[in-house]
Amino acid sequence: MSGRGKPKKKERTSISKKAGVLFPVSRLRRYLKGCTHRLRIAMGAPIYQAAVLEYLSAEILELAGNAAKDNKKSRITPRHILLAVANDEELNKLLKGVTIASGGVMPHIQPELLKRKNEVTKTNNKLGPVPTTKAILHKSKVGGIQKAKNIQVSKKATAAKVALSKVDSKLSPVKKPATPKKKSQASNDGIAVLSEKTLFLGQKLTVVQGDISAVDCDAVVHPTNATFSFSGEVGNALTKAGGEEFKKAIAELEKSHGNLDYTSALVSDAPGLKCKHVIHAHSPKWDATAEQKSEEDLENVIKNCLTLADEKNVSTIAFPSIGSGQNGFPKQLAAQTILKAISNYFVTVMSSSLRQIYFVLYDMESIGVYTIELARLDGQS
Repeated sequence: MSGRGKPKKKERTSISKKAGVLFPVSRLRRYLKGCTHRLRIAMGAPIYQAAVLEYLSAEILELAGNAAKDNKKSRITPRHILLAVANDEELNKLLKGVTIASGGVMPHIQPELLKRKNEVTKTNNKLGPVPTTKAILHKSKVGGIQKAKNIQVSKKATAAKVALSKVDSKLSPVKKPATPKKKSQASNDGIAVLSEKTLFLGQKLTVVQGDISAVDCDAVVHPTNATFSFSGEVGNALTKAGGEEFKKAIAELEKSHGNLDYTSALVSDAPGLKCKHVIHAHSPKWDATAEQKSEEDLENVIKNCLTLADEKNVSTIAFPSIGSGQNGFPKQLAAQTILKAISNYFVTVMSSSLRQIYFVLYDMESIGVYTIELARLDGQS
């Protein structure tokens, strides 16, 4: 008899295909049975575990791919996986005790051990390859030809200048237009730069004296409370410069968002101001009975402000002395905590759009404190 009438065998579909996951559900079920010592394993347990593992793998691979891209590598290595896990709070908590093979360790170098840019260039010059005599002769020959060309060009230029001066002397004298100010001078009128320091990753910290609303920057930090109050000195300066348009924008923000959580920050547009954004930070209050908690709260505020600035791709930001006004922080402690929080942020973050941070101050005591603390920070790094 022919086999035409026999039904075709159905292809077996795996449990993973039925569940819609890529990870092998049957293998996970077998492992669970072997590890749980004769306990009953429900059918949904390995499916749920496979889905969780698949999600975690995709998350880690995405972050590791970003780390490889930042390091200009086309292939993900265990080192990139370690950096991805370490720079994500949830993954770092979950995989705290996990060792990634060939991933190395997270860098924890003291700032004083890092070389400065001048020292790096000196060492590179010392360790550079020794040129051969042939290369030296070729270089001198090319240099001599270039020098001769430069002399000829300079002679022609001087002759042209003399001819132009003769023509100008014959013509009636015309007043030359006044040279325009540079952009930085014109935009930052009334702002005096007092001290500056560059971090080892290239970010500049600058202490300036003046009105914070007159600083030409991308974002300004406004210390406030839960109800977006503008009763402080920074708030008064911003509302005076922004006018009714700025007040209406903040009133609409308060209606849509509600109260601002303690030590949190929120970014808004800045109509009527020179800056593009205003970062409203719920400034913590000083508590002498819980000094460490107060310092941690202030550090969290600074970290939240910098994170929001990076999300908005801000390159320049202006900070007042947060906490040292109405909230009662000692000025020196506030300066130390803020500078420490900023330095720690740039050490832990993988990449940042921030390049310039202004500390805009008005009283001489705060200026003196920030200048001293910035100099100490310069000595540490």
